[in-house]
Amino acid sequence: MATIATISISSDIAPGFGGISESMTLTQAGTVTDIDSTAGFQRRKLSATGAVDLITMASELIEPKDSVAAKIFIRNIGYKGVTDKSVGVTIGVNAEPIGLLYGGDWMMMPLTCIDADDITANPATDDTVVLEFVMFYEEA
Repeated sequence: MATIATISISSDIAPGFGGISESMTLTQAGTVTDIDSTAGFQRRKLSATGAVDLITMASELIEPKDSVAAKIFIRNIGYKGVTDKSVGVTIGVNAEPIGLLYGGDWMMMPLTCIDADDITANPATDDTVVLEFVMFYEEA
């Protein structure tokens, strides 16, 4: 069964912008074969500053093939139903920043799986925040 990601963006911020609506089937590197594995949908509550691993690539539970395409989705859902836009979490690879997700913000990005490249999260404050995340990848 295919795993499909869809995004729809509408805005009146720029004249003439008609919006974007795109879908893609998540496939293995260089093929039309569907992605066959997932790290599972997870939630992680963070209550302190300092980078923590969301996904440890060298983990025995997650064994993606080195140097192949994978996709990761991460969303800052806030805490106790409150999506506080003032609480940011920096997402990175090996603590090297990729972007900052405030309450309600999300990201989906491709990544190359290498054992040493862990996906990290680093809250800007000690305020409690909850992240949802899932990674799709090729089984080793």
